[in-house]
Amino acid sequence: MLEDLREKFEKVFQKVQSRGIITEENMAPTLRELRLSLLAADVHYKVAFEFIEAVKVKALGEKVMKSLSPHQVFIKIVQDELEKIMGQDVSSINLNVQPPAVILMVGLQGSGKTTTAAKLGAYLKKNNKKKVFLVPADVSRPAAIDQLKILAQSSDLSFYDSKPREKPLKIVKRALNEAKKGSYDCVIIDTAGRLHVDKELMGELESIKKEVEPVEILLVMDAMVGQDAVHVATSFHESLKITGAILTKLDGDARGGVALSLRHVTGVPIKFVGLGEKTDYFEVFDPKRMASRILDRGDIVSLVEKAKNAFDEEEGEKLSKTLMKGDFTLEDFLSQLKMLKKMGPMEDWLKFLPGMGKLSKKLLQRPDTRHIKRMEAILSSMTVQERRSHTILNGSRRLRIAKGSGTSVSEVNRLMKQFMQSKKMMKNMKKFGKLF
Repeated sequence: MLEDLREKFEKVFQKVQSRGIITEENMAPTLRELRLSLLAADVHYKVAFEFIEAVKVKALGEKVMKSLSPHQVFIKIVQDELEKIMGQDVSSINLNVQPPAVILMVGLQGSGKTTTAAKLGAYLKKNNKKKVFLVPADVSRPAAIDQLKILAQSSDLSFYDSKPREKPLKIVKRALNEAKKGSYDCVIIDTAGRLHVDKELMGELESIKKEVEPVEILLVMDAMVGQDAVHVATSFHESLKITGAILTKLDGDARGGVALSLRHVTGVPIKFVGLGEKTDYFEVFDPKRMASRILDRGDIVSLVEKAKNAFDEEEGEKLSKTLMKGDFTLEDFLSQLKMLKKMGPMEDWLKFLPGMGKLSKKLLQRPDTRHIKRMEAILSSMTVQERRSHTILNGSRRLRIAKGSGTSVSEVNRLMKQFMQSKKMMKNMKKFGKLF
């Protein structure tokens, strides 16, 4: 997710790290490179300009603490500004109305509206304990009704059986009456899309909006759209007054421009993100966590939440304490590796750990599990004492571990290097938490 932007930021930070102090002269090329990185990631040019100006003012005016290097201060400033342009605070969905709360899903064709409607329904059912009713009002795409029906059944959600020959306005009228009779808490309406914004689409959506009076109008946006995303969002907002957005396909080759531009340009908050095809690959958009992921500083909170969904509360609590203390050992690493295997493919959760962005990307290029098994074999070949105190791992011990695990010394060294990088990032996170 957003690997391209993450790599560009990392290159900029490496150059800052070599400088003893931050001055206007040595910051000029850095800020220029940072601006180009944002534009290359399809960030709206106005957002990129304002972002760079804000970073410049703070970086040149920041008094560097003795305990922090200019490099650390600069990263913190960039993270703060990323959070700011994405909205800083979580924007929750509004369900504070007389039931049923109607949620209108809108967007262009191919953005993932139908799948997202089912994901949102499953989320509200699980996390808000709501009785959800899915309504397919997209009759322009023949498979849309059947697709939503299948998704509803897989998530055990109620579904209005629309007819392809019916008009969308007639569908939503009947569905809303049925929802009231069935005492549903939420009605999620999947509407039609087009390849481009046009008057016919907006007219249809405006009629539906007037009929059902939705509490939320959520624009579903493909995170890989690029610069055109802001224009699309603005067009929908001007016609419908959307209340929020949901970004889809963030697990793909999204550059990050939509996430960084949408809130700042339109004033519309991003409320959720889709991270895969499965119904549970859906989460609340948190600007702070997203900024941390972009900068490869991890997202321990999200990882813990995923862990709690994967195994029982006692194991989840144990994992939480281990990760949050920031000074975990190789013994902890092996223990958690075995536990986290329950959470699915390693590449899906590894990116939540600080400093793991590069390794996660490499794993994505290796669909098999050989790399994971070799890591576990290396750790298992160590003694308990070695895992608890990695500093005793000299050359002879590493040679023994390599032979015992059927790997090479270079693989052992590579695992140790990654482990040390992760430990360092954990300590930095802890330091930032205390000082800022």
